[in-house]
Amino acid sequence: MNYIQTEIDGVWLIEPTVYGDQRGYFMESFKQQEFEQHIGRVNFLQDNESKSVFGVLRGLHYQQGEYSQAKLVRVIKGTVLDVAVDLRTASPTFGKHISVELSEDNKRQLFIPRGFAHGFLVLSDEAIFTYKVDNYYTPQAEATIMYSDPQLKIDWSVDPSVLIVSDKDKCGTLFAEVATKSLF
Repeated sequence: MNYIQTEIDGVWLIEPTVYGDQRGYFMESFKQQEFEQHIGRVNFLQDNESKSVFGVLRGLHYQQGEYSQAKLVRVIKGTVLDVAVDLRTASPTFGKHISVELSEDNKRQLFIPRGFAHGFLVLSDEAIFTYKVDNYYTPQAEATIMYSDPQLKIDWSVDPSVLIVSDKDKCGTLFAEVATKSLF
């Protein structure tokens, strides 16, 4: 696997080695020892999976404080635009984001450490998105930042009229409000 440090410290793009032939392909999607050599020790506790159709935007979600989650995300089917926003107030990239296309074809993964808001937009007809987390979901610690926040200036790459967004995500907090709090 190829581990690529992104412009935001702690966020890594991981490109697996894929072995293909007339039968299909084989790849290692996770190898603890190799992961620890590049990124460090992360104790993943749970795997999650979602299925969504074109235009579904999920996010920008995070859990606060001790309930924060590191994530290792990838796409099994389809294509998504994956976005991570740095909420670590002491970070030089606080408020910055990274956008990466993850797909069944490129088989890339994104590691997002604790202290980030995360979201994704489905760009294909359908997508199956899966991710590992290192902390359990805690409803009272959950929060959402508005996906269309004008300060973050995230280019979701589609016309906003095609977006399918949950009521919860439509009511996300503006980044300016979040930035005044110490979340992590």
